[in-house]
Amino acid sequence: SNNMAKTIFVNRYFYPDHSATSQLLSDLAFDLASRGQEIHVITGCQLYGDPRASLPEEELIQGVRVHRVRTSRFGRTTLWGRMADYLTFYLGATWRLLRTIRPGDVVVAKTDPPMMSVPASWAVKLKKGVLVNWVQDLFPEVATSMDVYGVRFAAPMLKRLRNQSLRLGRTNVVLGEIMAERLREEGIPPDQITIIENWVDGDAIHPIRRQDNPLTHEWSLSDKFVLGYSGNMGRVHEFKTMIDAAERLKAVDDIAFVFIGDGMARQWLESEVAVRGLTNVQFHPYQSSDRLQWSLGVPDVHFVSLRPTLEGLIVPSKFYGIVAAGRPIIHIGDPDGEIARILDREQCGWSFCIGEVDALTACIIRLARRRHEVLEAGLCARRAFDRKYSRLHALDNWHLLLEAASTGAHSPHTSDVNAEVVAVGRE
Repeated sequence: SNNMAKTIFVNRYFYPDHSATSQLLSDLAFDLASRGQEIHVITGCQLYGDPRASLPEEELIQGVRVHRVRTSRFGRTTLWGRMADYLTFYLGATWRLLRTIRPGDVVVAKTDPPMMSVPASWAVKLKKGVLVNWVQDLFPEVATSMDVYGVRFAAPMLKRLRNQSLRLGRTNVVLGEIMAERLREEGIPPDQITIIENWVDGDAIHPIRRQDNPLTHEWSLSDKFVLGYSGNMGRVHEFKTMIDAAERLKAVDDIAFVFIGDGMARQWLESEVAVRGLTNVQFHPYQSSDRLQWSLGVPDVHFVSLRPTLEGLIVPSKFYGIVAAGRPIIHIGDPDGEIARILDREQCGWSFCIGEVDALTACIIRLARRRHEVLEAGLCARRAFDRKYSRLHALDNWHLLLEAASTGAHSPHTSDVNAEVVAVGRE
């Protein structure tokens, strides 16, 4: 298939790594390769959890040609180390792109490392390829709203470079309606923006009845109404409201809180629980992927939280696993945020502002007493998943989009996919 255009993905992580962006990319790349397309992935040699890992430089995995770039290996601990890892990746990946792109090839640049679209857009322009940006988060905005040291000063220039590279994209794939609004505000033409939501595998993660769930018994939660938080406990999330609610409810015997996962905020959470003497809160580590459907099934209701300043910059990827597991959500953050809008539209959850502890506590007590309401919302969650957030749905949209990108500047497909996907986003 040498004269056929190929698709080249760029992201710092890829299979066998299991971090969220890697999982999505692996799903998509393997799916496209199985449809007979020539797929290349330019990625790093490290694993997300282990900068020391050293994967082979060239590998063929399930029909996907993987090119791994050697980089420095400082890992995520210090800012300067992280910058060095990014810089060496930009250089290696750009060099690899220049050697791999043939005229008409489609390059899909993801957003790890941040700003990857910039060198990718230069390489694509030089080699007459077609650029598609897959925007998982908006940098530098994420960094400035998290007050990352030094970024504020460089932000205007970084944003200008970033926007330039987005305008060079045949299309920019974003994760939701609010992210699309943000790009339109940045002057990206609406016909260069496509919404394709992230996804999980709905066969691997499906609803499990509590009584059939081994973890519920293992963690002694069989007779409790369980509120859960599962996944990364990072600075972009907000936990004080949850812990305040747990404190209000500490005398209620049959209500328990479970935090599964890890991240910067976990230490703070554990110390708060200790200081306040809360016996109704449990902590557990990340569960392996074969236990994920069980751990997602432990809570009757899941918390999802996002600081309001980050709306439209990221979409919490834990949302998709929760709805696949058929569980409703309590959202803590902007009441007009991306997740809040979905919960309202799909009738599969409840939203509260940060600090609305009274209303949240009242809601939890009501739900604990009215389990049928919780089960009903959980059914709605899985129905929404099957209709809109399943892997199949997303992969089909990606397939259409890439087909359109490779067959010509503005083939009728592009606008069709756009119109269809945007319509879905607004439903």
